[in-house]
Formats: sequence, structure tokens, C-alpha cells
Amino acid sequence: MKTLFLLNDPAYGTERSYNGLRLATSLAKREDEEVRVFLIGDAVTCAMAGQKVPDGYYHLDRMIAAAALHGAEIGCCSTCMDARGIADGLLTKHARRASLEDLTDWTVWADKVITF
Repeated sequence: MKTLFLLNDPAYGTERSYNGLRLATSLAKREDEEVRVFLIGDAVTCAMAGQKVPDGYYHLDRMIAAAALHGAEIGCCSTCMDARGIADGLLTKHARRASLEDLTDWTVWADKVITF
């Protein structure tokens, strides 16, 4: 099964992106599952490397690394990155700049799309 996760919410402030990444990682660990995660809007901040958060708080950049370790592909909307002043060098090595055309291709590729 091929699943695309579309995350919209910022890295912190709500737990939607956190929960989306939790589910994406869990699904990526399963055999015969292919997972792609597209970060759009404020969700592109989830892929920023070196996040410093209070002790005991989740690190979304590390969660992205865990999903990628299990085979998930992570794309960040280039237009959304540019609007927020996020250069490619600020992203974790497990995520990449992606276009709306990539999102279109991934949507056609997917058996199901889950939005958070």
C-alpha cells in the first residue's frame, strides 16, 4: 500500500504535525508499505534541523529522521519554504525541497492520502 501524508500545521503550537509524523513512521515500519510525507504551509518548519525544545518535548526533526530511516520520503513545499525564509541548508538531511509538481505526482502515486 502506498500512503501520502500531507501535513499543514506548524512544528509546534498544535500537535497535528506531531501526530501525523507518528502515524507515518509507524506505517513506514510495516512490511509492504510505502510512505511519503509532504510538508506544506507552516509544516515546512517541522523539517528544520537542530531544533532546540524544552527537555521532555518532542523533536520533529528527529521524528522526520526516524520516518526516513524506515523508508519514508519527506518533501517540503518550496514555495512555502521561500515564504518563510527557509533555505535548503536549514533542512534536516532527511527532507528535501519539493515542488507542487512533486506533490501532484505523489498524489497520483498514492493509494490513499491522509491529511493532518
